[in-house]
Amino acid sequence: MLKRPVCFLGLGFGSGLAPFAPGTFGTIAAIPIYMLMELLPLTIYLLVTTIFFILGIYICQKSADWLGKDDPSAVVWDEIAGYLVTMIAAPSGWAWMLLGFVLFRFFDIIKPWPISWFDKNLHGGLGIMVDDVVAGMFAAFCLQLIVVANIL
Repeated sequence: MLKRPVCFLGLGFGSGLAPFAPGTFGTIAAIPIYMLMELLPLTIYLLVTTIFFILGIYICQKSADWLGKDDPSAVVWDEIAGYLVTMIAAPSGWAWMLLGFVLFRFFDIIKPWPISWFDKNLHGGLGIMVDDVVAGMFAAFCLQLIVVANIL
């Protein structure tokens, strides 16, 4: 599977093949990508993140098809995109990256409404992507509240 470029991306550069918590490992794989992007102007960051989302629909669909499952846990491109959404306009620094990581994993695992609705009702590549992007939006909102409250 890793020899197929689309699958290599879908499996988060291999991180989705972790024997446990593949979503967490996929999110860890997103951190270096974020570090490469964090100094981009906000408009470019948003453009790149949008491209990750749009390409992710195709990448996740093809990867799921090759794995023969609707939403295989090994497909973690959605976690990468979700983390990038979480980190939109986040302050620089390890504490913020870690907090964004924890917030994103929390919302991705717990899946409060409407994240759970998207997870249950949308299928295919779009369904794989949307619930994680919405989880990223929830996490980004919480992260920005902490920034505004000047807690860290």
